[in-house]
Amino acid sequence: MDEGVDPKDMCQSLVNKVAQSEQLKAVADPDVLVLFEDWLEELEAEAITAIKLSGNFDSTALGKQLGVSYAGASFLFIKLKTEGKL
Repeated sequence: MDEGVDPKDMCQSLVNKVAQSEQLKAVADPDVLVLFEDWLEELEAEAITAIKLSGNFDSTALGKQLGVSYAGASFLFIKLKTEGKL
């Protein structure tokens, strides 16, 4: 590959991230996970309302309104679209 991307390195990186995610999941307090899931559900509901009221999607505006980053707002939008909630 001429692009300078080594598929072996990419795969190893992905495997490492999955392993790290599983490690974090194994030590996470179940009560904290429940609180996080509740917060995410509320955030998603606020995002849906804001996007529907505005009639369009603007990551910067949504992020400011919800108190999350541009990347966080973009993630929420993609997640909600993928799940058919928007």
